[in-house]
Amino acid sequence: MILLRIPGFFLAIIRFVLLFTLVAVHIIPYMILSSFAFQHTTESAFKLRKSFMNLALPILGMKIDMKGEIYEKPALYVCNHRTLSDPVAITYFLNAFVIAKAEVADIPLLNKGAKITGIIYVKRESKDSRKATRQAMIDTVKSGLNVLVYPEGTTNGNLETLPYRPGTFVEAAKHGIPIVPVVLEYKTKWDLWLDHGIPHQWFKQFWKLRTHCKMVIGEPVVSDDFEWMRKEIEDWSNAEIISIHEDWEGSYFHKQMFPPGNEKI
Repeated sequence: MILLRIPGFFLAIIRFVLLFTLVAVHIIPYMILSSFAFQHTTESAFKLRKSFMNLALPILGMKIDMKGEIYEKPALYVCNHRTLSDPVAITYFLNAFVIAKAEVADIPLLNKGAKITGIIYVKRESKDSRKATRQAMIDTVKSGLNVLVYPEGTTNGNLETLPYRPGTFVEAAKHGIPIVPVVLEYKTKWDLWLDHGIPHQWFKQFWKLRTHCKMVIGEPVVSDDFEWMRKEIEDWSNAEIISIHEDWEGSYFHKQMFPPGNEKI
């Protein structure tokens, strides 16, 4: 098995070099030109991100099947969190600021690209940082933009979600902001990000020729009862996750749900 993965190891290296180069040829000219040729705006930043994604997805070998529609008004989008590539898959379809761990700011060049195209950093261990992030999240939506949140707070390798943390739902209920639920699922166990760092996960996920994922966008939910909203969206998310893998023959979780001798009829 290890010998079979050696070509994939080199494929992951090639993909890293190509992706880093792609980031550079997008970000550096944009930074230079926006200093005198045109004004940096959120709209121009999202166009830059879309241009990057159009090339990044083929480089990474990602195939995304999407079901559902983007909500026409500004909203909070909440999604389960599986792996490193989740924001890449979602922001290909959705223009949104992404709430991400502060560690992303330590990645050279990528941090600059993320900052330009829309990111809100959070130090989850810091109460003050979490409070500031929630305020930035609300301000961003009220300014007419979407925000993408991962309410599990970390990646998860189990079939169903971890309990969704209440902070996003509390703020949405308080301010009357709609929440749009999203689920994003992957086919293989290699895609799941468990207890290891970014370099390890990169080689673990992108040694494969293809990364196949399925995404479902639900209907917006609005309520002044944050706990009801949290449970409603968490239940919807788990039902969609189970439905995806029930019908996805060959997926990692499908094999767990229907082991040999107990196949789905």
